[in-house]
Amino acid sequence: MGFKCGIVGLPNVGKSTLFNALTRTAAAQAANYPFCTIEPNTGEVAVPDPRLKKLAAAGKSKEIIPTRISFVDIAGLVRGASKGEGLGNQFLANIREVDAIVHVLRCFENDDITHVEGRIDPVADAETVETELMLSDLESLERRIVQFRKRASVKDKEALTVLPVMEQALALLNDGKPVRLLLGKLGADEMPILLGLNLLTSHPVLYVCNVAEEDAATGNEYTQAVEKMAAAQGARVVVISAAIEAEVAQLPDEEAAEFLADLGLEEPGLDKLIRAGYDLLHLITYFTVGPKETRAWTIVKGTKAPQAAGVIHTDFERGFIRAQTIAYEDFIALGGEVAAKEAGKARDEGKEYVVQDGDVLLFRFNT
Repeated sequence: MGFKCGIVGLPNVGKSTLFNALTRTAAAQAANYPFCTIEPNTGEVAVPDPRLKKLAAAGKSKEIIPTRISFVDIAGLVRGASKGEGLGNQFLANIREVDAIVHVLRCFENDDITHVEGRIDPVADAETVETELMLSDLESLERRIVQFRKRASVKDKEALTVLPVMEQALALLNDGKPVRLLLGKLGADEMPILLGLNLLTSHPVLYVCNVAEEDAATGNEYTQAVEKMAAAQGARVVVISAAIEAEVAQLPDEEAAEFLADLGLEEPGLDKLIRAGYDLLHLITYFTVGPKETRAWTIVKGTKAPQAAGVIHTDFERGFIRAQTIAYEDFIALGGEVAAKEAGKARDEGKEYVVQDGDVLLFRFNT
């Protein structure tokens, strides 16, 4: 599907440890799914979804294929990145290519691991990164807006539509605020314009608090400060111990569950991170269930049935006739497709149907 979350963070915050745990998980999964390729700085991981096993049992499927999301390790972030310091230019180019930013913040104390700024202050770290991204956006917008203002003054149609969005974004940046604050405020026709500007601070952000092992279940004063900052921005927070994740990634499932239970944790932090990344991008899952396989498919919330079919194959979208739809709860409660049909719970939906999370779909199409 190509949905990508970029992992960023200052040096020595645990970003690489976390990313390596993700890629180890990905490498372990790759053994089961030979079709998935792994680039050196990309970890493509399965989205954990307990519904798959239940659906496969009800549908008597031989195989389970989860949906996937990519995490990209973006190196090169230091103060001054917007001016090309460190690997600054490469860093900014890489961030432009992702759909969301996962920002790892150091929320643990360890004298053996030096902090690049010589202190532990995750909120200040977040602001350092945000400032670099805002400076880059500001420079980019100020350069481009001059031309659009000129064109708007002679009533150029494109400039008159794009300029108001540019002006709103510029006002936020001049005020020291990220452009993503516009995401909930713009109309449906203005959103594509904002995305087309390709501004770094328009990406949604997920803050990952990397804590010591003993704080993994409860968090600490640093994570509380991050949660307060995130609440003000409308951002999400996940608390993880990268050290725990590095160990869990190497254990078989049963041992991993025992290890986590001993620490008072219900699931690996990576599962929380993957799901939060999925939510951050407003993604939902629909399923196809048959004797061969039960498979999860990723779509953006609000996708209509023909476009959802196109995720499987473009022919499905082109020749779409209708979609047999069974809600997940009905499929499980009644014990499969045949029973759901007999109980009148299978509906035929047309081209305008908006697919819901958990729908079990069977597409009819012309070839």
